[in-house]
Amino acid sequence: MELALAKPVKPDSNWLIHVFFTIVCVFMIIPFILVIAVSLTSEHSLIEYGYRFIPKEISLEAYRIVLKSPDIWLRSYVVTICITVIGTVLSLLLTAMTAYPMSRRDFRYHRPITFYIAFTLLFNGGTIPFYILMTQYLHLKNSALALIIPLLMNPFNIIIMKSFFDKISMEIIESAKIDGSSEFRIFLRIVMPLSTPALATLGLFISFAYWNDWFNALLFIDNDKYVPLQLLLVRILSQIEFLANSPLAEAASKLQFANFPTLSVRMAMAMIAGGPMMVLFPFFQKYFVKGITVGSLKS
Repeated sequence: MELALAKPVKPDSNWLIHVFFTIVCVFMIIPFILVIAVSLTSEHSLIEYGYRFIPKEISLEAYRIVLKSPDIWLRSYVVTICITVIGTVLSLLLTAMTAYPMSRRDFRYHRPITFYIAFTLLFNGGTIPFYILMTQYLHLKNSALALIIPLLMNPFNIIIMKSFFDKISMEIIESAKIDGSSEFRIFLRIVMPLSTPALATLGLFISFAYWNDWFNALLFIDNDKYVPLQLLLVRILSQIEFLANSPLAEAASKLQFANFPTLSVRMAMAMIAGGPMMVLFPFFQKYFVKGITVGSLKS
C-alpha cells in the first residue's frame, strides 16, 4: 500500500507568505506610530495640517496637561498595578483549579459542571442584580475587592484551560499516583508546570482585562483612594469634552480653554494607559502563540 504524503510547501511560495504577513504587520504598526506622533503634536498643527506621522510642530503640552497632578496619577497607577497583579494571580489559580477536575474523565461530575460553566457563556444575571449583590449583600462598595472579584472567573478562560489539560497524558498522572502523590501534589508539581504556555496566555488575557477595566470601578468606586487608571482617564476625558464643547470655552479664552489640546491629549492618554501593556506583551509572545494554538485544539 502506498502512503499518501503531504505536499511540501514550495520554496518559491514562501516569499508570498512573508510579503503578506509583512504587509499585515505594517498595517498593525501604523496606528501605534500615528498615536505617538499625534500625542507629540501641537493642537494648532493638528488643526492646520491634520494627522501626520512626522509632526510639523513637536509639543509636550498634552503630556504636561495629563500629568499635571502627579500624585493622583501615581496613586491610580499603584491601584491599577496592585489590582492587576493580585487579580491575575488569583484568577489563574482559580481557573486552573476549576478546569483541572473538568478535564479528568474519572471525576464523576465533570460533564454537569462543564455544561453549567458553558451555559454561563450564553446567559448572565444582568447588571442590576449584579450591582445589588455587590453593594447590598456583599457590601463591597468602595472596596478593592469590588475591582478584583468580578473578573476572577471567566467561563471562556476555564474552557481554554480545560482544553489544554485534556492534552496532558493520563499515564503521567497514573504514574504519579503509583508513586504515592496526592491529587493536590500532582496538580501543583506536574500539571501546573506542564501548563506554562496556557497559563501565560490566559495570564496575558486576564491582565489586559484587569488593566483596561473601568466599568466596575464606575459602578462601585466613589472614593478617590481606589480610583484605577482607566476610570481616571475616563473622568479626564469627560472634563476635556466639557471644556471643548462648553460655551465657557469662548468666554474664558484667557484661561486657555479655547485652545485646549483635546486631540493630542486623547492620544497622550492612550499612550499612558496602554504603554505598560505594550511593553509587557513581547515577553509573553512565545507562550501566547503556543497557548492559543494548543488550547484551541481538541483531542
